[in-house]
Amino acid sequence: MAKEHENGHGYCMVMTTFSDEAIGKKMIHSLIEKRLAACVQVQVIDSYYHWKGEVNQDQEKLVMIKTTSTLYPEVEAEILANHDYETPEIVQLPITAGLPDYLNWIRSECKS
Repeated sequence: MAKEHENGHGYCMVMTTFSDEAIGKKMIHSLIEKRLAACVQVQVIDSYYHWKGEVNQDQEKLVMIKTTSTLYPEVEAEILANHDYETPEIVQLPITAGLPDYLNWIRSECKS
């Protein structure tokens, strides 16, 4: 196992949001089926934000995508291909450490 994988480097979590259930499910299933993600978790959230000069409040779903750093460009492209927002949140957070067995599982479930 490469040293970068032992300490968590090489893995990341990508976050996005959606409000349309059908669009969200399509995006999530696509990420899993194409092996761009080992795990996708979804949580109901309230979002408060500025958009086009106004303060907005929406109920959305936060999507946490566990994947490898090398797959980030493909994950981003897949989100954009399926998303209906003009400017969707797509943020990559590095995983700097983690349980080795869990990190190995992420690597084994994602395409190489």
